[in-house]
Amino acid sequence: MNLRKTAKQIIPVGMYPAIEPAGHLVEAALLNTINGFPGRGMKVIGVTGTNGKTSTAFLIHRMLHEAGYKVGLMTTVGYGVGAEITPQIHHMTNVSVPELMRRLRWMKAQGVDWLVLETTSHALAQNRVWGVPYSIAVLTNVTHEHLDYHRTFARYRDAKRKLFQLANRNYRGLRIGIINAEDPSAQLFAQDIAHPILYGVDKGGVRATRVRLTAKGVKYDVVVGAETYKIACNLPGSFNVFNSLAAVCVGRAIGLTKSQIEQGIAALEGVEGRMTRIDEGQDFDVIVDYAHTPDSFEKLFKDLKPVVKAKLIVMFGSAGRRDEAKRAVQGELAGSYCDEVIITEEDDRDIDGVAIMKQIGAGAQKAGKILDTDLFLVHDRAAAIVYTISRATKGDTVLLLGKGHEKTIERANGENDWDEIGTAHAALRNR
Repeated sequence: MNLRKTAKQIIPVGMYPAIEPAGHLVEAALLNTINGFPGRGMKVIGVTGTNGKTSTAFLIHRMLHEAGYKVGLMTTVGYGVGAEITPQIHHMTNVSVPELMRRLRWMKAQGVDWLVLETTSHALAQNRVWGVPYSIAVLTNVTHEHLDYHRTFARYRDAKRKLFQLANRNYRGLRIGIINAEDPSAQLFAQDIAHPILYGVDKGGVRATRVRLTAKGVKYDVVVGAETYKIACNLPGSFNVFNSLAAVCVGRAIGLTKSQIEQGIAALEGVEGRMTRIDEGQDFDVIVDYAHTPDSFEKLFKDLKPVVKAKLIVMFGSAGRRDEAKRAVQGELAGSYCDEVIITEEDDRDIDGVAIMKQIGAGAQKAGKILDTDLFLVHDRAAAIVYTISRATKGDTVLLLGKGHEKTIERANGENDWDEIGTAHAALRNR
């Protein structure tokens, strides 16, 4: 079943108007001026896209680190310099302008050569990254997400295009754009940058060939001119072919050697909450992943379904005060690909969590799932993890989706401490 086209066509009813970007622009201009434009002197690689931003940013960061550069990193998962990465606690990728200034000043004081900055559509639309001297812009993909804020897919896409436009205005930078050639919007992004480099499997000037997917990662070859790169990436899933291929393109663009690119990508062992395997000696697989969009669901399910030995069991929810339209779509995708579906909370905030679960459940029922037979609603997420794991038997694969690395869960009373990976380990030990 292919619901990707359907997902893109949905235009949800917004729950609140988009934030006026003018205030952030004034704030960014003022604080950059006061702080002496702290990003200057660093070469900044911006990574944007609906899915894969964090993994791609980590791959680029590790590749540059292994090549001997002093490299900074700011992502959804964490921030830091070199091997010292501090976890990101709050639910945001791009921090406020004052915090961004503090982190940029600190990184500059550390002598950072390159900064890999995961950059969201919200930050771009709100001008929170104004003044950051992007040298290279990277696009992973643009699919259905955040339409509660942007209202239309075109506005969401065009917000991401601003990253390429900012990089193109930086005449001291490289003005290079790394673009997923297989994304329907690829040519629009290519128009926004002086030096576009397109990558892909079936399209693009830099292509992955002889792709091999394994339970522990992906392997493929890249032939460019007279050189053949042998890439081994320790992040599983076909989507990580694209994520790591984007990193290959960055390495080539800044002049890394073939061995530096190959060894740098192979050096990253994993990213917290991104296809993280939970092992307590059980005879079935448990995987924690941040997937929370229809596109990421479909790609993940399509990759895993053919290789799962027995049942594919999934647990997930959908955030309150966020894109409502995707809920039924995700439920239908889960119901179509997975043998059992457990629906739970995922940052309800002040929205009725049971109502959210029913919206998701309606999609799963449309795909043929039957409530209390192969479709279950368990609102408390910790209880849902215990219940999901209790249903697994030998050879099954359990997916715990939507929270990944996040250290809090947002309920009506505010932020509460959360640890998806730790909760899954405890559930397995107590099983």
